[in-house]
Amino acid sequence: MHLSRTGFLNRIRLFAVALAAVLALSAQPAEAGRYASIVIDAESGSVLHAANPDAKSYPASLTKVMTLFLLFDELDSGRIRLDTKFTTSAHAAAQSPSKLGLEPGEKISVESLVLALVTKSANDAAVVAAEGIGGTEAHFAQMMTRKAQALGMRSTVYRNASGLPDLSQVSTVRDQALLGRALIRQHPGYYKYFSTRQFVYDGQPINTHNRLMLRYNGADGIKTGYIHASGFNLISSAKRDGQRVIGVVFGGSTAASRDKHMGQLLDKGFARLRKGGGVEMAEAGHDDLPDLDELVAAAQAAKAPAKPSAKAAKPAPAKKVAMRAPARAAAADDDDDEDAVGDADPASWAIQVGAFGEYRPAHKAASDAAKKLGGLVSKASIDIDKTGKGAKTVYRARISGFTEDQARAACKRLGKAGKACKPVNPNA
Repeated sequence: MHLSRTGFLNRIRLFAVALAAVLALSAQPAEAGRYASIVIDAESGSVLHAANPDAKSYPASLTKVMTLFLLFDELDSGRIRLDTKFTTSAHAAAQSPSKLGLEPGEKISVESLVLALVTKSANDAAVVAAEGIGGTEAHFAQMMTRKAQALGMRSTVYRNASGLPDLSQVSTVRDQALLGRALIRQHPGYYKYFSTRQFVYDGQPINTHNRLMLRYNGADGIKTGYIHASGFNLISSAKRDGQRVIGVVFGGSTAASRDKHMGQLLDKGFARLRKGGGVEMAEAGHDDLPDLDELVAAAQAAKAPAKPSAKAAKPAPAKKVAMRAPARAAAADDDDDEDAVGDADPASWAIQVGAFGEYRPAHKAASDAAKKLGGLVSKASIDIDKTGKGAKTVYRARISGFTEDQARAACKRLGKAGKACKPVNPNA
């Protein structure tokens, strides 16, 4: 078929536009839901499994592993101690949830910061730590990036200490595995903090977000993370029979499916070690794991990168609140909640069954309501929300971890029993 000069030039232009689009996409981090994973031998660093290991995405709260790494560096150097206290700035107090609810001027020990980061994934605590070491969060982020480069994390850039949405803050599963391995090897004494299941701050118990650690045989850390643009991320480490593996997953669709998948990857890693190790599978699609099909199909269907919100969610008023234990199982993801950050599922609704002046009656009210609800709370947890100070302190008796439909059904059942109850929207 003969083409006119005009037709030929039009085809050239179309090809150039298409090529430019492909190049633009390849330069961007992976879109939300883009699946990537890796498993390495913690001793040798050899790769036991890899799928899209060098695809850039947003680390979300996995960022806090590097924040903690630098805190541990300072502790080892003797420049700070676990009982050293840092002061909360207005900038730190204004961070989006997940947070401790620290107030400007409030002092908090380094050990409490460490525990808040590994369990609550508190964004305000991350900024307090950053400013306590680096002076400003921006300078601390530069320190984080330099440390990443020194550790061989070639594709990682940090812009903040928490993992809140930032277009320039990117990493890969390979880099995060390097970080996990380096932390375990260089700070073995402090790594134990990642196995913390609960700690008490300001009189309130705070449970870990890392539910896989509670269920997987041999797991002892390390960090979960979520923002809308990344999906559900996780670094895990487990030790069996003297052998340790480290796994990283980016882009899970829910916390529950991510955790289940990570368990399979860790199993695969241990199996490969028993056979004498393995060879990296370049850009492996599924490695014969049964639950990868959906993730891989989503990755193949991806056309364009999703960008995280250029700004964080509007901060909640600074207050000593939200000492929340995570739900014991994942609630449904809420794709409209782009600014939900931290590690708890973003669509985790709660119900409130009363407000009290003391903690004990609030906890009893929530416990009594949970007993009446029976199976409806099998995937939820008691959650006492404290507000105010002194004589104005109020303890809200809540049960969290519901979907919206479950929360409304729970209140309907309690209402029929003559009990007060109201659904609590996590985004309200």
